[in-house]
Amino acid sequence: MTLLDGKKVSNDIKNEIKAEVDKMKANGEKVPHLAAVIVGNDGASLTYVGSKVRACERVGFESTMVRMSNTTSEIELLDKIEELNNNDDIDGFIIQLPLPPQINTRKVLMAVHPDKDVDGFHPMNFGKMALDMSTFIPATPFGILELLDRYNVETDGKHTVIIGRSHIVGRPMSILMGRKGFPGNSTVTLTHSHTKNITQITSQADIIISALGVPGFLKAEMVKDDVVIIDVGITRVPDDSAKGYYITGDVDFENVSKKASYITPVPGGVGPMTIAMLLKNTLLARERHKKK
Repeated sequence: MTLLDGKKVSNDIKNEIKAEVDKMKANGEKVPHLAAVIVGNDGASLTYVGSKVRACERVGFESTMVRMSNTTSEIELLDKIEELNNNDDIDGFIIQLPLPPQINTRKVLMAVHPDKDVDGFHPMNFGKMALDMSTFIPATPFGILELLDRYNVETDGKHTVIIGRSHIVGRPMSILMGRKGFPGNSTVTLTHSHTKNITQITSQADIIISALGVPGFLKAEMVKDDVVIIDVGITRVPDDSAKGYYITGDVDFENVSKKASYITPVPGGVGPMTIAMLLKNTLLARERHKKK
């Protein structure tokens, strides 16, 4: 069994990006600038945005955190997005989710200019991805592709089963794993909460990508020998430790890992890759803006 070490690969990617940024600085060019908009005081969101800001510092990007109160109206947020769209100094920006209930998330994500949508959530970017055109791939799916690529995991002709159909992971992965090229060319089954006989489907899978958010959902008896497991789930489960919780994925790692050929750990698998690929998308945005 080979561990797909997202922590190591994400560090490699950050080092590669830093080398690119160092070249830009040496040539007197503007370095990439990523902004993050956070509305409210959600603890997990603040932690996540903080880690993005630190990642920017590490690779030499400029970064801006835009903090807005929990009572921010939809109009105020849309005005802020328009301001960021028109600010030529900012190459890409993200809206940290979830947003407070008074704000329509879809309307907000639609307002981000596709050229600055480094999260890859805008319908124009999603459509381009579906048509195999050059675009921003959502950071988590982009990270999964990069892990499969760097570990040279065979995907051609394989049966890939995806658990979960979210717009952020499941749906894009179902498109990307079925596209021509590598990683891709696999036969894809997309499963979800209405799927019947899920064990029958997962037990035939060569590759399973689980993005369900249900701790320990995928058990050893649900998979075949030599399966490739990508565990996107990340859940805090309360316990009696000093922290008060432990972090776990969708997969019963201890038992499934005994049958797997490749598997991602949680934490330290897909999670670190997401931030690395967000940086990569921001670098791509900077290069595109330079050409324009």
